[in-house]
Amino acid sequence: MSEEVLPPDATDAQQSAPGVRATPGSLYVVATPLGNARDVTLRALDILRTVDLIAAEDTRVTLPLLRRYRIETKAMSLHAHNEARRAASLVAALADNKSVAIVSDAGTPAISDPGARLVRAAHDAGFAVVPIPGPSAVAAAVSAAGLDAERFAFVGFLPPKAKARRELLASVAPLPFALVFYEAPHRVRETVAELADVLGARTLFVARELTKVFETLARMPLDGAPAWFDADSNRTRGEFVLIVDAAADVQQPTAPLPRDVERLLAALLEELPPARAAHVVANVTGAPRDQLYARAIALKARAER
Repeated sequence: MSEEVLPPDATDAQQSAPGVRATPGSLYVVATPLGNARDVTLRALDILRTVDLIAAEDTRVTLPLLRRYRIETKAMSLHAHNEARRAASLVAALADNKSVAIVSDAGTPAISDPGARLVRAAHDAGFAVVPIPGPSAVAAAVSAAGLDAERFAFVGFLPPKAKARRELLASVAPLPFALVFYEAPHRVRETVAELADVLGARTLFVARELTKVFETLARMPLDGAPAWFDADSNRTRGEFVLIVDAAADVQQPTAPLPRDVERLLAALLEELPPARAAHVVANVTGAPRDQLYARAIALKARAER
């Protein structure tokens, strides 16, 4: 039997071409491993080796990866507290015909991580911005979730304040999509309880410590999630992607509330908080509580303007 020979990849045919090396005056948005160092792409390694400077969310996290692959490029910090200041100096470096790569601690930069401000500044100044795709916690989790929903909305980290958190959840609850959240270990137990309270009867997919030694993937009813976390304290450790599948009753866009139902809701909002008003109107009229709560938040915000 003859051995099958695959055609060369486009990059294989031009190993010394500019596509393999960083181009002066370009900003590269480079995805790095979530945990397993072998998930880094060959193109990412090429770029990290040949740029003039690497802007890293935390150099202490990035340097071990660079050492592993014998990359000697200088790395400097670019995080939430210094991005505004550093963006100006990095754009100046681009203007000086330098090439810059931006990396986060894990995954793809500028997705619930620093980087978007620098990317925007580079665009505004007229410099090339080049994505170097690779690991992404969102893509990895969604691919393994087995969702019923055909679409998903990335919400990211919820606001730290309770009121803002519930307002955001109420605004996305009626969407006919799966909802994707990031969460930290110290808040995950509280967050799943709040998701269950606001979003109702849905399915939750938990992706914990993706690609790392203690990676955990689990599907469960959303209202059973608090008990699942309580059953083993180790389940609250690490970094999380939480995916709430679309509910059966929001797979199609909901019709507007009847006028008399909305009038009742508005009247109750003068005396009750949104969650309580929505609960009362749902009991009286049979209208969906999630939709009522979302509308109550909108009416309340309008009244406070």
